[in-house]
Amino acid sequence: MSVRPWVTAVGLVLLATAAIAEPLVKPARVDEALRGLVQRGELVGVAALVYERGREAYFGAFGQSDREAGRAMSRDALMQIYSMTKPVTGVALMQLYEQGRFQLDDPVAKYLPEFANPRVWVGEGVDGQPLTEAAARAITIRDLGRNTAGFAPSFGLPPAMARFYEQHYAGTGFQSTLAELVARIASAPLVDHPGRRWTYDRAMNVQARLVETLSGQRFEDYLREHLFKPMGMASTRFHVAPDAADRPRFAATYSRQPDGSLRRIPDAEAHAYNDTDWALKTGTFGLVSTLDDYMRFARMLLDGGVAPNGARVLKAQTVQLMATDVLPAELSDRSWLPSKGNVGFGINVGVRVGPPRHAGDVSGAQGEFFWDGAANTLFWVDPRHDIAAVLFTQFFPPGDARLNQIFRESVYADDPQASAGSKPRP
Repeated sequence: MSVRPWVTAVGLVLLATAAIAEPLVKPARVDEALRGLVQRGELVGVAALVYERGREAYFGAFGQSDREAGRAMSRDALMQIYSMTKPVTGVALMQLYEQGRFQLDDPVAKYLPEFANPRVWVGEGVDGQPLTEAAARAITIRDLGRNTAGFAPSFGLPPAMARFYEQHYAGTGFQSTLAELVARIASAPLVDHPGRRWTYDRAMNVQARLVETLSGQRFEDYLREHLFKPMGMASTRFHVAPDAADRPRFAATYSRQPDGSLRRIPDAEAHAYNDTDWALKTGTFGLVSTLDDYMRFARMLLDGGVAPNGARVLKAQTVQLMATDVLPAELSDRSWLPSKGNVGFGINVGVRVGPPRHAGDVSGAQGEFFWDGAANTLFWVDPRHDIAAVLFTQFFPPGDARLNQIFRESVYADDPQASAGSKPRP
């Protein structure tokens, strides 16, 4: 049995018990769940990889990565992981934390002066411009990690606010630098005082800019040198050139229509960010990866910061810090985060703080930390069961709860404490 170097005494007992018990992951059950989604036409293709107790417990690939080309789904398919970029950004920033470059309660303005004297939207003037007041306190780096800085979310705002922020960010396209984008974020009013609301997801771009400022390297160069190369994540990157040798592995992306059918999104649209080596390399989205590459990242987190090849990426206590819920109890406005289940938030990851609350809730074990991507990719790390799981597919709209739950339930069906499907309906 491999012992996580950062688990509690209770966790050690659970792990010791798990070493005696039968493996939780039943490959035939996961096969049946994922194959059924493809056979019923709910997905064009899907692939998943699960490690349990340090060994590969499951791999399966069904359907096609490119339906029109007749290309079967494969283990090495290149997928756009969208917001699964965010945990990578968090690890990069926390490497610099370990080096003593900053403290979590430092004001962001200490390193990025444009964030001095933030102001908060309190209304709209007769000229249509926002009325503001001084923020109650400074934005801290801890706020960036837990999404409590007060930055305007990318969606879900009232119409007047949405129009203002749309105009404010106009012109900050892929041709902008990260520094230019973050300067625009700093010049916008906050939608609430720091620490009072969970708002997604501009904070991770500020994190990426901090990585640049503190390291003296461009964000993408830092990721390549300090994360991807040491961990052997050879396929993970922002740019997949049209003439790249592995370009044929780049999966197509689909859009689910009202009748349930899946229409291909033209590659020029779906791959617009990754086709070109744009100036903007974001901390919020944009990476392309493979199942095995992202599993190396997930296993590194599961094994207390040590990658499968033995590379030390983070200290065990830093992983624990990232994987601990730090949302204040009094923070009641958590946007759509509760739709992820019985969760809080750590540093760039959701953290499962208790078992499923009811039969319709998301399955998962207490202590798990996770995140997903807009094209319905997903990963989680479960120290209690010594499990890391990655699922890749490529379709919109994001946040497909049925796919998420079917996959999770196929893994956790034998654990009543982690399986929502095993609970009686209220």
